[in-house]
Amino acid sequence: MKYQYKVNGIDYQVEIEEIEGTMAKVSVNGKPFEVELSQPVKAPVRHKKVEVSAPATPAPSAAQEKAPAIKPKAAAGTGTRVLAPLPGTITEVKVNVGDTVKTGDTVVILEAMKMQNNIEAECDGKITSVLVSRGDTVMEGSALVTIG
Repeated sequence: MKYQYKVNGIDYQVEIEEIEGTMAKVSVNGKPFEVELSQPVKAPVRHKKVEVSAPATPAPSAAQEKAPAIKPKAAAGTGTRVLAPLPGTITEVKVNVGDTVKTGDTVVILEAMKMQNNIEAECDGKITSVLVSRGDTVMEGSALVTIG
């Protein structure tokens, strides 16, 4: 079963591949996840298929054209950015600027779909910037830290 969701203005394509008891195998924008349901699904639910088209981009108003660009929360350091694999809330930041990390070290813990996800360093190096704080809500693809 495939579904199209919009969360905070971002479109997500969710495909439920398999449900067994309280465990479901799903794909969010092509990335596989296993999620635990609060209760087992008893019977498949049939939903009406809905066509979703990309929203039209409105022309900017004069006020929007003159408005200053929104600045990022923190400047990204040089190096490899560690990105959020899915939308969620930061529950813990395990590193600080200047810390040395190795590939596979947990740098951030991200809560998504009621599950804690360890976000790991993708390379060895020093943390050049930490772009999130505990409690921040991030979208898929958001930069979390930079490793130089």
